[in-house]
Amino acid sequence: MSKLEALLEEIVTANRILAHEGVVDSFGHVSARHPDNPNRFLLSRARAPERIEAADIMEFTLEGEAVDARGRAPYLERFIHGGIYEARADVQSVVHNHSPSVIPFGVTAKKLKPLLHMCANIGHEVSTWDSHDKFADTALLVENVEMGRDLARALGRDRTILMRGHGATIAGSSVRHAVFVSIYLEVNAKLQMQAMAMGEIKFLTSGEVDKVAARTGPYTLNRAWENWCRRADRPFASNE
Repeated sequence: MSKLEALLEEIVTANRILAHEGVVDSFGHVSARHPDNPNRFLLSRARAPERIEAADIMEFTLEGEAVDARGRAPYLERFIHGGIYEARADVQSVVHNHSPSVIPFGVTAKKLKPLLHMCANIGHEVSTWDSHDKFADTALLVENVEMGRDLARALGRDRTILMRGHGATIAGSSVRHAVFVSIYLEVNAKLQMQAMAMGEIKFLTSGEVDKVAARTGPYTLNRAWENWCRRADRPFASNE
C-alpha cells in the first residue's frame, strides 16, 4: 500500500471512529494534508462521516478548489481546512465537529480549560471564534476563503478553537493526533460541566499542560487508536 493509499484509509478510519465516539453525527469532517504536496489536502465529498469510503476522498488546493471532482459534491466548509493548512505548516490534519458538550462553552463566558491529564492536548484554554465579529449575520458556516483564513488567524498556534453557535475545530500533527484531541475535547467539556455543578474547579496548571502534551507521542496515540479501531470495526496498523 502506498503512502497515499494508507492515508486515505486512515481518513476513513478517523471518520468512523469520531462517529462511533459521538464526536460527529451526520455532519462534521476530517482532512489530512497531502503526503506528497503540502499545498494540497484530502477531504471526503459531502457525506455523513460514518458512511465515508476511500473513493469518497477528494484532493483540494488550499483555496478549497477540487483538483478532480468527478461529479462529487464537496463539503461547503472545506475552507476551514484550507485556511488552517495555509497558515500552519505544522498541521497535518484538521477536524471540524459539533460535539454537543463543547457548544455551551462557545456561547457563554465560561472558558473551556483542561482538568484531566488526558485532556491536556486541548491547550491551556480554548478560545472562541465568533463569525459575527467580522462577517455580521451569516448561516454560521465557513463558506469561503476569507472566513477560513479568519478562523485560522483566531486559532493562531493553538490546537483547538470553539466556534460560537456552531462547534469546534481541531488542528493536529497527524490524523491520529487530531482525532485524539477531538475526542478528549468533548470528554473535557462534559467533565467540566459536571464539575462546575459541584463547586470550584482546580484545573491543570500551565506547566502540567505542557508536560502532558510533550509526552503525547506515538505510544499514546497508537494505544488509543487501536482501541477506537476495534470499537469502530476498522483494521488497526501501528505507525510507531
